[in-house]
Amino acid sequence: MANQPPCKDASHLWGGVTRTCRVLHAVKEGSAKGNPDASKPQDELVLVEHAKEDGGVVQIVYRNGGLVDAGALEMLCDKVGWPRRPISKVQTALANSFLTSGLYLRQQPSDKSEKSDKLIGLARATSDHVFNATIWDVLVDPAYQGQGLGKALVEQMVRTLLQRDITNITLFADANVVEFYQQLGFEAEPEGIRYGAVLLM
Repeated sequence: MANQPPCKDASHLWGGVTRTCRVLHAVKEGSAKGNPDASKPQDELVLVEHAKEDGGVVQIVYRNGGLVDAGALEMLCDKVGWPRRPISKVQTALANSFLTSGLYLRQQPSDKSEKSDKLIGLARATSDHVFNATIWDVLVDPAYQGQGLGKALVEQMVRTLLQRDITNITLFADANVVEFYQQLGFEAEPEGIRYGAVLLM
């Protein structure tokens, strides 16, 4: 990690941070059993890494694929003020998604014992698997907003869809965040819809 450029100081979030640095390295992991993306490897990208005074490491990791805990997702929805949805329906939505991408807060203790991952952001996409995809449910825990994580989440998901040769990408968003997505290259659907906005890439 020696030669990594410094990141924004986030010591108020992490506690005991001695060094904060941004790292960009990707690792491949085996797919989780039962995951709709099971035939594809999980892609991981470490977005931010923090060394703690006790020798432990805290990371924010972007991950494609893998199982997402519906209960953890609903707790995240609570934090951003979204209405509660029945867990069984959330599980069905996740299972039927073409792609789920998450942001995880990963704690690695100094003794190298088992690491733990906490969901702090998510986006999912539905698709016809050939031409079209729509991105839904983009959210980041408010405690971790303002660090560019939402931007990274959407950009990485779009990159993954393009790598799978899906080039007609739309995104469903609340009307009050349309400007954020326009900065990422989306354009508002001229007619829009009543409870949000459809954005075209």
